[in-house]
Amino acid sequence: MTPDKLKKNFSRCPDWEEKYLYLIELGDRFATLDEAFHTEEYLVPGCQSQVWVTLSVEDEKIVLNASSDAAIVRGLLALLVIAFDGQPLSDARAFDLKGWFAELDLESHLTPTRTMGLNAIVNHVKALTDQHS
Repeated sequence: MTPDKLKKNFSRCPDWEEKYLYLIELGDRFATLDEAFHTEEYLVPGCQSQVWVTLSVEDEKIVLNASSDAAIVRGLLALLVIAFDGQPLSDARAFDLKGWFAELDLESHLTPTRTMGLNAIVNHVKALTDQHS
């Protein structure tokens, strides 16, 4: 799945209830970090839900895995996995994630708490990416 394909699929959902269901489905498919990594070391600070993220680089490409104890948050994590996993570091750094989220019209349909949590997750992933310069 690519960001463009996801955006196309997302636009086919007739209303936000369907989009939330699609997010939950994406979370079940893409935000599948093994429970062995559900530890303090991989916990993302600043989130109301429990969120765990691992990021490594293999052959100059990002390997991103994530999970959460909340279904909608797993869906939001799936968006990050779709955007970054398997991408070269340079492409990931150049990807306009906030612009993509705006195209999906995400933030206007998230609670302020979820929006703050999403921003914390995005900042955490960007910081992990920057560690692999």
